[in-house]
Amino acid sequence: MALQEVKVPDIGDFKEVEVIEVLVKVGDTIAKDQSLITVESDKASMEIPSAAAGVVKEIKVKVGDKVGEGTLVLMVEAGASAAAAPTPAPAAVAPGPAPTPAPAASPAAAGSAGPVLVSVPDIGDFKDVEVIEVMVKVGDTVRTEQSLITVESDKASMEIPSSAAGAVVEVLVKVGDKVNKGTPLVKLAASVGAPVAAAPAAAPAPTPAVTAAAVPAASPTVVTPAPMAVAAAAPPADGKPAHASPSVRAFARELGVDINRVPGTGPKGRITPDDVRGYVKGAVAALVSGAPAAAAAPASGGGGNVSVIDWPKVDFSKFGEVETKPLSRIKKLSGANLHRNWVMIPHVTNHEDADITDLEAFRVKLNEENAKSGAKLTMLAFLIKACVAALKKFPEFNASLEGENLVLKKYFHIGFAADTPNGLVVPVIRDADKKGVFEIAKETADLAALAREGKLSPAQMQGGCFSISSLGGIGGTYFTPIINAPEVAILGVCRSSMKPVWNGSEFAPRLILPMSLSWDHRVIDGAAAARFNTYLATVLADFRRVML
Repeated sequence: MALQEVKVPDIGDFKEVEVIEVLVKVGDTIAKDQSLITVESDKASMEIPSAAAGVVKEIKVKVGDKVGEGTLVLMVEAGASAAAAPTPAPAAVAPGPAPTPAPAASPAAAGSAGPVLVSVPDIGDFKDVEVIEVMVKVGDTVRTEQSLITVESDKASMEIPSSAAGAVVEVLVKVGDKVNKGTPLVKLAASVGAPVAAAPAAAPAPTPAVTAAAVPAASPTVVTPAPMAVAAAAPPADGKPAHASPSVRAFARELGVDINRVPGTGPKGRITPDDVRGYVKGAVAALVSGAPAAAAAPASGGGGNVSVIDWPKVDFSKFGEVETKPLSRIKKLSGANLHRNWVMIPHVTNHEDADITDLEAFRVKLNEENAKSGAKLTMLAFLIKACVAALKKFPEFNASLEGENLVLKKYFHIGFAADTPNGLVVPVIRDADKKGVFEIAKETADLAALAREGKLSPAQMQGGCFSISSLGGIGGTYFTPIINAPEVAILGVCRSSMKPVWNGSEFAPRLILPMSLSWDHRVIDGAAAARFNTYLATVLADFRRVML
């Protein structure tokens, strides 16, 4: 039988796109137009179909490779197997118990007598990337191409798949480690039975295909997805991982969504970003209405279970000249987080004025005394120390809500919003209670510089207890900062200004700092918030109270 080359067809403007998933293996019988690989650019992901039917004899690409139009994907043997191509669904059911997959799996079983070391494959230009999530543990059984860890650079995150199947006997990396191509990840003890266990998985394969075929037939606005969402309220019964690309998985993690609970409406039941957004909308609607289960909204349906009209679609170019610019990655991620936090947390904001006349004079004097050393104090450093004093006095503000439990933290890590060309990020000053104002001032300056250069690591933005958003260098009076979940409160401050204040006998000019404290009403009540704000203003008015 002659071997036939299957290449990447014309995929439009996509050039040198990365392979994020290989959907077939050697020995598979494929039909024409069956998806072979999934590729992803910085804008979208797509599946590449086969131009021929037959038996896969050799796969020429792997996860991480860059492909374009004309790239050789695989070699197929056309002929006797082509007869099965017109009826792929029945054929997919039959091979489950049949011995056909066994020969392909046998070499893997034969070659796994001892432990198998799985390392990081070629991940392109990513070097010294940080591990932000370990997705397996000792004792887990993993399959080939199952994700093991998630890594993140300053530009993107990706999941690293396993190149072998078996039971995890040792995990060689942990969160925070830096990895490169060739870094060992896990040791697997592959048993002879492991490849056999993969054979029955071929039987359920038609199920996603049937689901995917049903989705396009339905109108986007009908309520068909609702039963799917209810069924997805529990993890899949077959134990299979969700069919989603790494970017969609990362997006789901940012929103705190269990990807395995999201019903997919893409090809083969693939989960799209709109599916994740729809699931979150349904969850919010369920909370608002008191429904017992979170139901996902239709992917394209705008309102879903929320009683709102669709978002207006306007051709703005009809009214004048326009320019379309994509959102930065930071704004995409922070926007999704802010939307979730604003919808899910019952915000209340208290405003207070703090008299910082004496504190500002003290700050200016210290800067004059330390001018030769180069040390420079900012008002933010004093604010951080004052907030630590307030958090010690009111510990419910230094907490996080987990279900019906309140986690009270004994450490004081303070985040501050840093303005960058690509959007806001929140670096964290760790153990602020153990540092002086000069040390805090230097650390905030260093972290802000890293933020502007896009060089902050994930570890430098994690673990915060309380956040400060300062607009003092820009202006304004009061605003309503959005809580940085899982924190329960955030302080917003604006530019200080001279105001006349009655001192009992006359009006005197005083430097007043406007403060806005947003707090989670599920954890904090109005009286506690008022006391916190008042105490914080008192500390800033007389900074000696920090020592008490």
